[in-house]
Amino acid sequence: MAQGRLTLMDPPIEDLLDKVDSKFTLVALGALRARQVNAYYNSLGEGLGRIVPPQVASVSGKPLSIAFEEIADGKATYVRLDPDELSALEEAEGEPTEAELAEGELTGLEGGLLSEGADAVAEVEEIQAVEEIQSVEEIQADEAVEASTALEHAAQLPAEDEGPAAR
Repeated sequence: MAQGRLTLMDPPIEDLLDKVDSKFTLVALGALRARQVNAYYNSLGEGLGRIVPPQVASVSGKPLSIAFEEIADGKATYVRLDPDELSALEEAEGEPTEAELAEGELTGLEGGLLSEGADAVAEVEEIQAVEEIQSVEEIQADEAVEASTALEHAAQLPAEDEGPAAR
């Protein structure tokens, strides 16, 4: 009996469409999960552990293929919120609504959080600039050491004859 071989589109698109309500949801869910898988592989050496690793053993190493296999297995899912539920959640959490943002009524706690976020971003940028300056200084110091070593080595070499006139 012949076994079914893996094709370019495995799992089949029809199986994936059965797991979601529309092809647009499939694209959005697949892209989101593929970005998460890619971010996981990119952050392996950093030890952060904030991103969920791939949930299936995949033959493919490509993030989008892994994401589609997770969707087919039911490991990556979505929840569609009704607009009424979404507005109720925003009110319960105290987040500003779209109307408040449009009117510019962002004061009090929310405004403080936004300014703290801007301060944190500025602090991170300052740290990155300092680290960049330190790395440039280290490179320049290494180049200076290499240049002085080369000069010392050249001074230790015996003088070569300049030709028959030097004898």
